[in-house]
Amino acid sequence: MLTTGSVPKTISTLAVPTIISMLVTSLYSITDTYFVGQLDTQSTAAVGVVLSVMFFIQAVGFFFGHGSGNFISRQLGAKNREAASRMAATGFVYSILFASMLGIVGLLFLEPISLALGSTPTILPYTKRYLSIILCGGPFMAGQITLNNQMRLQGNASYAMVGIVSGAVLNVVLDPIFIFSFNMGVSGAALATVVSQMIAFTIQLIQTFRGGNLRIHLKEFNPSWSFVVEIISGGAPSLTRQALGSVSTIMLNYAAGTWGGDAGIAGMSIVNRMSFFINSVLIGYGQGFQPLCGFSYGAGLYDRVREGFWFCVKVGTVFLSVVAVFGLIFAEEIVALFRDDVEVITIGAAAFRWQLLTYPLGAIVMYSNMMMQTIRKPIEASILSSARQGIFFIPTILIIPQLFGIKGVEATQAIADLLSFLLAIPLCGNVLRKLENKKS
Repeated sequence: MLTTGSVPKTISTLAVPTIISMLVTSLYSITDTYFVGQLDTQSTAAVGVVLSVMFFIQAVGFFFGHGSGNFISRQLGAKNREAASRMAATGFVYSILFASMLGIVGLLFLEPISLALGSTPTILPYTKRYLSIILCGGPFMAGQITLNNQMRLQGNASYAMVGIVSGAVLNVVLDPIFIFSFNMGVSGAALATVVSQMIAFTIQLIQTFRGGNLRIHLKEFNPSWSFVVEIISGGAPSLTRQALGSVSTIMLNYAAGTWGGDAGIAGMSIVNRMSFFINSVLIGYGQGFQPLCGFSYGAGLYDRVREGFWFCVKVGTVFLSVVAVFGLIFAEEIVALFRDDVEVITIGAAAFRWQLLTYPLGAIVMYSNMMMQTIRKPIEASILSSARQGIFFIPTILIIPQLFGIKGVEATQAIADLLSFLLAIPLCGNVLRKLENKKS
């Protein structure tokens, strides 16, 4: 199917479970934000502050998941299952080890890290409680993301979906129980997330022994330099994107806190969670394209790579355009679902509208990055993945709020999106031309 089936049908078939997986994954943060929003503005802001750490933990999972998964995809396309199996075990073990080290460091320096993330004195107690629990669940979060991406890039997205859906559903159930019934407040939200991640991790690990998935055997762990290079080449764009996402969230929290106080941080936190939820559909569809892209590229079928890319761009642009129109009309109502505070709603709705204006441009940026990452164009992919959250966002968040205050904070992400789109056009065009010249 990956090398001979209809491109639109193959991508759509693979995309359905990955879209569900991504939507359900985003429910972790959406659910926490919703239930914590019923407590107070400080708790809502604390969840937003810790989001940057969760991004970084996810970055570990995506780095090893995409780094090993892209190699696995190409090797399976080239009929080399033995090398693919060794890489599966290697990526998984590295993911657990690195996330564990991150958690230990975080717990040792909990308060300094909380302050460095942008927590204000009034938010700090809530941030420390939430963060300490999230760090304990880091290895499970990173591990299940790695396993999910490995299975997805083998073309077995339905197996990858099971664990994620189970964990997210459990999180929805546990959040109100821990937060309100057990009177644990923001700590309950964190505990519900960690317990859910542990269950998801266990199910994902069991799924690797089913169907046609590569089984994880620790004896196949291979810390050779060649495997490390492959992981870095395939995972660097994901690590760059996620790590810069963490940095940009910290900088956004600082700016929002400076110009809008606790309400500013809470409002921008809600917008970030909503944006992640919407983009999860776009990401999920692109993840349906990546196995086809990797297998087809490994088999020398370059026309299928180009066809799949343009199909995804068209579908993604239409979807984001529809979402943008709906969101522009109902921005206040959407933000109010999470926090009934006039100041939070005012800031959040304005920031949401700014982002929606540039949403339709996001499809070509995201799918260009996914294609270049999968076909092992690490330089181009890393440049593009770092553009939105780093190259363009960081100077924008440092300059624009100084000129326009909280209004500048609200507009910075839209400006970064526009500039990223302008960069994606020449980068992607060059790669597509090379594929055209290589086609057989």
